[in-house]
Amino acid sequence: MSDLGFYRFANAQPDEIAIVEPSEKIWTRGELLAKTNQLTHALKDFGVETGDVVATVLPNSVEYYIAYLACAQSGFYMVPINWHLAGPEIAYILEDSGAKAFIASGEVPAMEEACKKAVAAIDFPREGSISTTDMDGFIHLDDFVAPHPTSNPVDRTAGQVMNYTSGTTGKPKGVKRALVPGDPDDILSMFAMILSFFEIQPKEDNVHIVGSPLYHTAVLVHSSAALHYGHSVVLMEKFNAEQMLYLIDKYKVTTSHMVPTQFHRLLQLPDAIKNKYDCSSTRAMIHAAAPCPIHTKQAMIEWWGNSIWEYYAATEGGGTVVDAESWSKFPGTVGKAWPGAEIKIINDDGSEADTDNQGTVYMKLGEATKFEYKGDQEKTKKERLVIDEQVYFTVGDIGYLNDEGYLFLCDRKIDMIISGGANIYPAEIESTFLMHPAVADVAVFGIPNEEWGEEVKAVIELNSDHKSSDELLGELMSFAQENLAKMKLPRSIDFIEKLPRDENGKLYKRRLRDPYWENQSTQV
Repeated sequence: MSDLGFYRFANAQPDEIAIVEPSEKIWTRGELLAKTNQLTHALKDFGVETGDVVATVLPNSVEYYIAYLACAQSGFYMVPINWHLAGPEIAYILEDSGAKAFIASGEVPAMEEACKKAVAAIDFPREGSISTTDMDGFIHLDDFVAPHPTSNPVDRTAGQVMNYTSGTTGKPKGVKRALVPGDPDDILSMFAMILSFFEIQPKEDNVHIVGSPLYHTAVLVHSSAALHYGHSVVLMEKFNAEQMLYLIDKYKVTTSHMVPTQFHRLLQLPDAIKNKYDCSSTRAMIHAAAPCPIHTKQAMIEWWGNSIWEYYAATEGGGTVVDAESWSKFPGTVGKAWPGAEIKIINDDGSEADTDNQGTVYMKLGEATKFEYKGDQEKTKKERLVIDEQVYFTVGDIGYLNDEGYLFLCDRKIDMIISGGANIYPAEIESTFLMHPAVADVAVFGIPNEEWGEEVKAVIELNSDHKSSDELLGELMSFAQENLAKMKLPRSIDFIEKLPRDENGKLYKRRLRDPYWENQSTQV
């Protein structure tokens, strides 16, 4: 019998630290388990049963883990909803998922307004509307759980998280996997073994820091896995570069799940600030979610050493993994297939691409990761491929494998620019601009061109100590000419105050690109 799993750790060592809130209030394992058990009893008494859904709209907070841990020991599906969504978008997910209970927060006024609009739009039952703050029409979480005991519930069985895809085209879809019946500690610590891909061990004084929103799949996966591995979790309300360094130093942080944008912001801190904090405790600072410019990753490895890990996967499954040493041999790779995974590069005609040849990246769908897009069999089928009786899926990325099996990503197929018949990948151009000291952020995309079909457009967010000017525009154009082939050069560069990114660094490129195409009868 394994000794892993949060509930076991909490019962055996209740005084150990489980969570450090953004306010730096400390929750012990025993305190977290007590609140979790109360919510579990309350939800069951309310009528939530095995296989039912509990949806959440919450900021990074201890309540996120209370909701997750309650669902995870009760056979419920937890559906985390992005709190930046508008009322109708939240209402759609509540209705589509069939949520029996809804746990919300009014910590941010816009969040409160959106949640109120959502429940009103679909007449969601008031008795199932729960809030961590005082909100009209909602029962306060404290009142909802107050009559219920802190004792461990009986008839425990493992639940799961059901994430909704971001819905870049059409409505978002829930990625639903079958529940795995069994003791929650056994099942959840088995899934937590993903941490072993990055040589992260149970216990061993590991401390995990969360600097990204918990509604993102990987952020909750990795931080909850840390709890099941007996690690402490330090929460940030939102990412702040210097604050992250302060928390790493103070709590001797060993692991995290990050995105390249956060690396870029950390590296742009003045040396005086970077040198103020000790980051030598870091062991596995994992990144994914977007292409990482080579120079950015090299600088992070120089600073934090071999603790920089990378993987490639999706909400639907995965994937590849690479440590700092292997990456340094093949700069730019996102790694080799992790244990049990398999990667294939497929040409447009369905044939398998040769080594070093670009195509669409497909990943093998293992038994443990089988899923369906809830209510969308067509989407489920469309993005799958059967090769030698094995099922593979794609998220639309373009890449290639080298002769040692390392995967290199070029870009998303949807973001690829086709100019004069040539394929141009924005990620490469963006990476180049990020090397310029004036550039804080950049987005590159295709806009209509009568002769070539599409032309390259760059939109740049400048650092606070640089102002837009014709001189700087000329300097950036010259910089691009020195570092890029002529066909990849932007025909125009615009300056923007802030690029449209979410808190996890995901860029909403369509908001920038779509206005240029609105009056086009066809898109290339």
